[in-house]
Amino acid sequence: MKAQSPEEEEEEETQTPRFCCLSHEFFRAASANPNKTAVIHASGVAHLSTRLRQTAHPFPPPASSNFNHDNISTLLEQRVESLSPPVYNGDRCFTYSHLLKAVDSLASRISSILLGADDPHLITPKPQGDNAVNHEKGTIYAAENLETNVSSSESVVDSSEEYRPKIVGIYMPPSVEYIVAVLSVLRCGEAFLPLDPYWPKERLLSIVASSSADLIIGSKSSFGSELDELDESHWLVKSVSCPVLSVSIEESLQEYSDLTDLLWPCANEKKRSFCYLMYTSGSTGKPKGVCGTEQGLSNRFLWMQGLYPLNGQESLLFKTSISFVDHLQEFFSAILTACMLVIPPFSVLKENICSIIDFLQAYSINRLTAVPSLMKTILPGLQTHVGLRVQSSLKLLLLSGELFPLTLWEKLSTVLPNTFILNLYGSTEVSGDCTYFDCKRMPLVLKEDMLTSVPIGLPIYNCDVVLLCENASSKEGELYVGGSCISRGYYTESNMKSENFVKLPQSYWMNSMNDCKSKLYFRTGDFVKQLSSGDFVFLGRKDRIVKINGHRIALEEIEDLLRKHPYINDAAVICRNIEELLLLEAFIILEDKERLDESLIPAIRSWMISKLPSAVVPNYFIFVDSFPVSSSGKVNYELLVDSRLLTMNVKDKVVNIDCSSLLRRIQKAFHDALMVEKVCNDDDFFTMGGNSLSAAHVAHSLGIDMRFLYYHPSPFKLCMALLQKRGSCALHNKLDDCFELITERQDNHVSSNHIENSNTHESWMISKGNDDNSLPSKRLKRGITDVMLSADESSPWHFSPIFESSSFSRCNKVLHKGQPAVTGTQQTTWLANAPRGSRGHIKDCWKVYMESCVDASPMLVSKGSDIYLFIGSHSHKFLCINARSGSVQWEIKLDGRVECTAAIVSDFSQVVVGCYMGKIYFLDFSSGTICWSFQTSGEVKSQPVVDTRRHLIWCGSHDHNLYALDYKNHCCVYKLPCGGSIFGSPVIDEVRGLLYVASTGGRITAISISDFSFTVLWLNDLEVPIFGSLGITEIGTVICCLVDGHVLALDPNGSTVWKQTTDGPIFSGPCMPSTLPHEVLVCSRKGSVYSFKPVRASQ
Repeated sequence: MKAQSPEEEEEEETQTPRFCCLSHEFFRAASANPNKTAVIHASGVAHLSTRLRQTAHPFPPPASSNFNHDNISTLLEQRVESLSPPVYNGDRCFTYSHLLKAVDSLASRISSILLGADDPHLITPKPQGDNAVNHEKGTIYAAENLETNVSSSESVVDSSEEYRPKIVGIYMPPSVEYIVAVLSVLRCGEAFLPLDPYWPKERLLSIVASSSADLIIGSKSSFGSELDELDESHWLVKSVSCPVLSVSIEESLQEYSDLTDLLWPCANEKKRSFCYLMYTSGSTGKPKGVCGTEQGLSNRFLWMQGLYPLNGQESLLFKTSISFVDHLQEFFSAILTACMLVIPPFSVLKENICSIIDFLQAYSINRLTAVPSLMKTILPGLQTHVGLRVQSSLKLLLLSGELFPLTLWEKLSTVLPNTFILNLYGSTEVSGDCTYFDCKRMPLVLKEDMLTSVPIGLPIYNCDVVLLCENASSKEGELYVGGSCISRGYYTESNMKSENFVKLPQSYWMNSMNDCKSKLYFRTGDFVKQLSSGDFVFLGRKDRIVKINGHRIALEEIEDLLRKHPYINDAAVICRNIEELLLLEAFIILEDKERLDESLIPAIRSWMISKLPSAVVPNYFIFVDSFPVSSSGKVNYELLVDSRLLTMNVKDKVVNIDCSSLLRRIQKAFHDALMVEKVCNDDDFFTMGGNSLSAAHVAHSLGIDMRFLYYHPSPFKLCMALLQKRGSCALHNKLDDCFELITERQDNHVSSNHIENSNTHESWMISKGNDDNSLPSKRLKRGITDVMLSADESSPWHFSPIFESSSFSRCNKVLHKGQPAVTGTQQTTWLANAPRGSRGHIKDCWKVYMESCVDASPMLVSKGSDIYLFIGSHSHKFLCINARSGSVQWEIKLDGRVECTAAIVSDFSQVVVGCYMGKIYFLDFSSGTICWSFQTSGEVKSQPVVDTRRHLIWCGSHDHNLYALDYKNHCCVYKLPCGGSIFGSPVIDEVRGLLYVASTGGRITAISISDFSFTVLWLNDLEVPIFGSLGITEIGTVICCLVDGHVLALDPNGSTVWKQTTDGPIFSGPCMPSTLPHEVLVCSRKGSVYSFKPVRASQ
């Protein structure tokens, strides 16, 4: 055969380019399609989806919601700007030319920085003392040596054929910036490290330290509200010891630079030993860094392109978190084939995963990657009219990460009859996927074998799958994977075991599926069975590692973490499969049984969430005296899984009791509170979406203590416990003290029994001595001022200023600058002088878009002739708005959503507000800059109360504590455990020098604040949650509204003065308006408003 000339070889290569590296493949695809849309940031559809779903369902809707998809279809048709490709008003599009220029620009900057050059947007680390994250250079455990547990960094780094790449962390959510950053790092010949912004801080910093990152790249997402820009004030910048580069795609496009001097990765004489560092889903608390190779990524891409090719006309969806290796193929498949990639805002998907249906419909998505549990969640939506549109466009559905139940396949194949469904199997250590099963073969397989789950199939190209069996006749064993897909090993973490990468001895019996015999194999720990068709089917885990929502979870590591909790002596964690839903249950032995109360489980949950992803936190916590053990003395997990410790004793002893009537009543209470279509006997209330508010609704409907529902969360468990009058409630000595079943309720009655010196609920006087002082109560409004507005006023703001400076909040509290504390405070009421019978109208003066739900009431501040409004929302933003014009004076983005009303300190210099992430912020009044912040251990939903005399802010948190914060010296001076989460504001009686605070644990606490010793005077445990703020009358009587519908009045000594009953739960505090000075107004959830007269205790 005649040899080809170099010109002929070059011509042939031009006609059929050879796949050499990912960077070249992207370059070819982008260069050939410069004006084609590459990426769409789907903000337009996200906005419509969020708005319509929130309007249709004020509460988070269940998966089977009857959400009207036709509404969004109509709106999409109205807002479409382009049909090919589909683009909507609010979307942002990027062409392949944009991506190519941005990659060239950023790759040039990264290369220069790693060589020591400076960059105007580069933030170099500053010495932070003990707060800095210090780390040593990483070590790679090479696959060739993992068998002996010997570190071999030299063999990889100093090899004549390979080099160790520098590691560049990418701190971004799924976005075009993230894709550009990945491609840029690959173009430089280095390795990228995904850093998920949604990880807990502790986990993120641990990974940065473990990886020894050389550089971190961050960006404010083009979606506009995803992340704060990485500047010197960002917590991550201040916590790491490597340089941080803040980039934007706009800068990359403007600062375009040619990369003629940058060598292509495939042209380098030495090959990089790995091209990305991916930390396993980390469920263990000590995540492993997997060194993934370009060979593994390329092999997976080429296999898929060979069997299920993309031709550049398809639309794909990038919706997987960057925490999972599957996200790489999600965008590489599109970018390397010049397809269109649609990226929804990740925050929208996190808030409501069912919205994914809207994106599938709007952009006619042709290929989707998902976990089976996600498809199960959105299946009801696919069965609507939208399903017809989705099934016509969705050509390929890739499922991986979890067991694929056969029942789910049957439903999906019915709803999506024209869609190819693949079940993929793999892990981070094998580049994501190593086997596959095409479900079109399912009917043939079922003719030969009885199955409950879809097989994981056969190996992909260049992958060797070995079944290690006990003997020659066995078809069951542990699965080992070799070939092009396996990673180079684990990075750093010298204490990690390395037996996962092994050489298989020839003496073992092996069933190998491919001829490509591999020297090294990854030990998956999965037990599988080989079917008669040759396919493998998953049986279970050998090392108690399970997958939940795509997270690979090592149960032993969760147990180890639980044992580190100061109150826990021992823990055993199991995974239970309930109707194809995997749930984690933690059995716990406490150091001290006396510590078991309502606050313990939330405290453990909060403690774990700060250290692990939420998917890893157990669904249930069960407190036991001991664990069942085997003959060897080890925990018998099989017995734990098979047992039902919460109800087995009850079931054994309840044989002939007919509980059908009570069970139906409990199911109805669940149904009414959760607004779901169906409630089964074993459905868990909290798994179905229940929270403290809906639990209070159920407790009121059944007439039981809300805490009892936490111990018996299913209808059957609750029914059995109620009938037996016994259970696991450790808060009470007997069940009769834990609940009182009310069989009949009068719909329209109000109890008016007057109680004198009543001790219905026990009150403990901890100390005596409560000297009066002459200071008036902060909440006892001594001066009442009515501001009269004439009916023809053109604006509600046209009035002369009452005081030089004042503030108005939802409690109508007013502070006055410059007045001594002894003169008290005043309450101001605005009155409009409107004749009876006259008609008026509401005028829309201005509107400010808050981007998300607004839960809290605004605070108005008057300073001279200016009026300002302060308000926050779920978008994390907190704004100062000119109340006259509606113009935004300043805004700031906090760490969490704002769900409480703000307060202002006595000198009007600082505005105080809490957020969902547990911080209490002190913001400069004029600029909004953070003067100081205090971190609690739970959400802050309580409105702060200003103690002007002592220069303190009193504020409660969901961590069950009340805090006294010195706003002048910026320090916490007092912390009080309150026995439950604090929703309402505390109340201060300055006449008597007392402060009262209530919690969802049902406890009211009275504190002496006459001096800074802050002595607790008494506790009153009402045993019913209190959500609203307390009120106080002119004579010092404390008014308290309970969730069970009762209204109580307590005197300053904690004794019950009178008690009233309403027709429904009460979640708000009492109101005592100045226009009705001798009445207490209370609203119930049933829609009634009650007026009580405190003096005579009658309605």
